[in-house]
Amino acid sequence: MALVNVAALQFTTSALFGSRSVTSNFQVLQTRTSFSSKPLVMRARQNARTESAKIRNRRMQKKYNGTPKKPRLSVFCSDKQLYAMLVDDQNKKCLFYGSTLQKSIRQDPHCTTAEAATRVGEELIKACSDLNISEISSYDRNGFASGERIQAFEIAISEYGFLSR
Repeated sequence: MALVNVAALQFTTSALFGSRSVTSNFQVLQTRTSFSSKPLVMRARQNARTESAKIRNRRMQKKYNGTPKKPRLSVFCSDKQLYAMLVDDQNKKCLFYGSTLQKSIRQDPHCTTAEAATRVGEELIKACSDLNISEISSYDRNGFASGERIQAFEIAISEYGFLSR
């Protein structure tokens, strides 16, 4: 930046304080006309709600591991469908998989997704009785709120004793 000296600027005071002219020397800073600037990036201090739910879910998965006799029940709920899995984390196997998209569960084309979610819960109970599973290690909703489909699924499996209601 360059300094520009402006010589002898004239200032006059108002009549209230008396009129006299004052001469003074000022140094004016000359600003750059062309400069490059970085775009402004704003970052949130905390994570968004969905990201926080995912982080919480990952932390829970580290804490609760499923075994063959006591698997982890994981439920994923998309915009329209519900997916449920019994997971054996020790052997890295899926013991049961059911979704509202399966034709065996959606026998009737006029079945709503909430009714199909109830049927997924009933199929899960049948699979647990076949595999001699009497309890689960943890119930993992993957950070999803308890909506209509998840509630219908939870009611079906709580009758078997998986969830304490």
